[in-house]
Amino acid sequence: MRLGIGVFLLLLFGFVIHKKILEPQDKISAPKSLPADSISADEVAKTLERLRLRSSGLRKFLADKKMNASVCFFADMSIASGRPRFFVFDLANDSTLTRGLVTNGSGRIQGSAVQYSNEVGSLCTSLGRYKVGRSYMGKFGLAYKLDGMDATNDNAMKRFLVLHSHPCVPEDDVWPEKICSSWGCPTVSPMFLIKLSTYLQHSDKPMLLWVFN
Repeated sequence: MRLGIGVFLLLLFGFVIHKKILEPQDKISAPKSLPADSISADEVAKTLERLRLRSSGLRKFLADKKMNASVCFFADMSIASGRPRFFVFDLANDSTLTRGLVTNGSGRIQGSAVQYSNEVGSLCTSLGRYKVGRSYMGKFGLAYKLDGMDATNDNAMKRFLVLHSHPCVPEDDVWPEKICSSWGCPTVSPMFLIKLSTYLQHSDKPMLLWVFN
């Protein structure tokens, strides 16, 4: 998964070029922007506890699947979209290494509640565990294939779901405002994808992304 210098430069500067280009699988609407809002210590503690519950027993599962059993990605969709809910999690120490904003799918019916579906054409987020696959350069710049590992997301390849970035995703907390939505792809900010790429590039085994609510 290592990238050459040329690809890395495209990653840094390609976002400006592709800012207004949308792949058919992922039409994205722009959000409003608000100053960052603080998160209470109690909320942080509750979030960490949820992540630790998810990590229980996960190292053995990952080892059996020949995947990275030290670090994984969690996306907790129970958290408001304007707050960081994509976590890089250290399984060895039960702690978060970094976090950022991530989109959820828009779904066919626009409304306040997030919809989840594995159906092709649903435009929804699919819950479940994903194996993060190979990288490639798409219309949004760097992107990573996602292979669904559960019955709730095993259509990920058919739906062209990938981990990628888009400028519509802010770098910082914008709660109580919502961020943009996608057509199902977990979409992060350009700078946050660079952080995630560091872990992916230096991992000698495939990494896990677990999307849950």
